[in-house]
Amino acid sequence: MSAGAEPPPLSSGDTNSKDDDDIFASAVEHQDNMKEGAIEDGDDGEEVNLDDDPPSRVPLLGQGKLEFQEEDEEPRPEPPTATSANTPFSPDVATTKDKEKSGGQQAADEFFEINVREPQKVGEGMGAFVSYRVVTRTNAPYFRKQNLSVSRRFSDFLGLHDKLVEKHLHLGRIVPPAPEKSVLGMTKIKMSKDEMVTSEDFVERRRAALERFLQRTAAHPSLRVDPDFREFLELEAELPRASNTAALSGAGVFRLISRVGDSVSKITYKMDESDPWFEEKQQQIDNLDVQLKRLHGSLEYMVVQRKELSASTGAFAKSAAMLGNCEEHTGLSRALSKLAEVEERVEQLHARQANQDFYTLAELLKDYLALVGTIKEVFHQRVKVYQTWQHAQQSLTKKRESKARLELAGNSGKGDRLNQAREEVLEWESKVERGQEEFENVSRVVRIEVERFEHTRVVDFRAAVIKYLESLLDTQQQLIKYWESFLPEAKAVA
Repeated sequence: MSAGAEPPPLSSGDTNSKDDDDIFASAVEHQDNMKEGAIEDGDDGEEVNLDDDPPSRVPLLGQGKLEFQEEDEEPRPEPPTATSANTPFSPDVATTKDKEKSGGQQAADEFFEINVREPQKVGEGMGAFVSYRVVTRTNAPYFRKQNLSVSRRFSDFLGLHDKLVEKHLHLGRIVPPAPEKSVLGMTKIKMSKDEMVTSEDFVERRRAALERFLQRTAAHPSLRVDPDFREFLELEAELPRASNTAALSGAGVFRLISRVGDSVSKITYKMDESDPWFEEKQQQIDNLDVQLKRLHGSLEYMVVQRKELSASTGAFAKSAAMLGNCEEHTGLSRALSKLAEVEERVEQLHARQANQDFYTLAELLKDYLALVGTIKEVFHQRVKVYQTWQHAQQSLTKKRESKARLELAGNSGKGDRLNQAREEVLEWESKVERGQEEFENVSRVVRIEVERFEHTRVVDFRAAVIKYLESLLDTQQQLIKYWESFLPEAKAVA
């Protein structure tokens, strides 16, 4: 494990953090701290006790209904009116902050219940794709109806994610990552002859991941009022084809080149961090990334082993049944038959528990690994804004030096050049001021987003652990019940 600050424990949270009930949902906020703009960071957090609340009050992001009904809400952005539905988001973060302060009370009563269901194969051959039914229930006033149902394909989800990233990432907002593309998985679906694909494990995993993506997006106070997100949920017609989402498209190659360029920039440019809060959080995020990867790898291995245990138990049940059929001793034959029945039930229990391991914990860890990657991108965006600001500062210094040399020359024939130099100095002074303001705004938004992420991480992991322990307890109780019912049969063999 890397040296430095340990990642925050899963069972504790910062009582002063400005986080939401979900990753991007509203949180119980202290309004005084919001007015002062102070976001404090500390380790003296209140311990989260697993016995404090019943698990039903802490829903996982992948389980449907998202409520926003806390009394002390973090300020929300004002829902857009019908006349501004198609207006692009302004990059002015200060204006966004004012909108957030005016929309908090209305957002307090909003809820979203989003489900992705009915995966259906459309077309044949390599041109086939899977369509999903997106069903939404909401009371948000900026939607035309409370009950919405639209049909979307996977590329539509990726197109929505790309649009949100383009609008919000450079402002410091954490956009929930979309599920990864799988060329191998989709090739199998395209080459299959079945129209119904609900039995495919790959499609079920993708369906659940798409549902969690939409729920996390709806939980974010700024993303859920975005015109593109609203159009995605309520436009019944087909969306314009997002051709740049293909893995082998020109846009995909361009994105790959951009990522390589960003990686080189991260290595070659080192920001002199003056804020200890950001320095500490970056170290915590790096440590959290390492530990989540280790835990996720262990869980995936455990899921594989439990599935193998289920398969082995099923093979044993078949062998016991065959042995019971050819056994001449009546009592022993009956006992072997009952043993085979019990082992078949145990096989189903192991298979069900393997699914619980995967969907309750492994997928949650995978989502948070992707979110950690997004947080790193947000930190890098802040560095890029800082780099632009410093470049403007350096250019301003050069322009001032040029103006000073012209003034010292005192040649009347250079009056036009001197006036031009003065105008350039004023222009770069304005750029420096805008760069500094943008850097401060991005830093403020990143603070809020990271604090929300830390709080929601504790809430999500607490709910996941409770649900996982309940599933383990239920499995063990069922095992005890099965073996207790078999015990009299075994004792009856004489």
